Amino acid sequence: QVQLVESGGGLVQAGNSLRLSCAASGRTFNNRAMGWFRQAPGKEREFVATIRWNGGNPYYADSVKGRFTISRDNPKNTVYLQMNSLKPEDTAVYYCAASPVIVPRRTYEYDYWGQGTQVTVSS
Repeated sequence: QVQLVESGGGLVQAGNSLRLSCAASGRTFNNRAMGWFRQAPGKEREFVATIRWNGGNPYYADSVKGRFTISRDNPKNTVYLQMNSLKPEDTAVYYCAASPVIVPRRTYEYDYWGQGTQVTVSS
């Protein structure tokens, strides 16, 4: 069992940065890939980034590549999403999730989800 709690969301102006955190509880965190997804109003939940259990092979959606960085600290059971050069179209609820798949990019590949944190980027 893995429980995930996101934090760090908020309201920022375009061009600024935010760092999201996802604190995990449960012994299986270190064995799982972790990912970030986002969902804007009226849209489907979309993949943002994922990272392997050992911190390797980060993979990003094209829309965030070069601006967002995913990382993890296994001793602290925490995964991060550093978001730079934010744009209004990044506005969404951001979710972290855990997966037994090596490089998971689809929602159905994740079996544990957090409750989400709101990110709003003003122009």
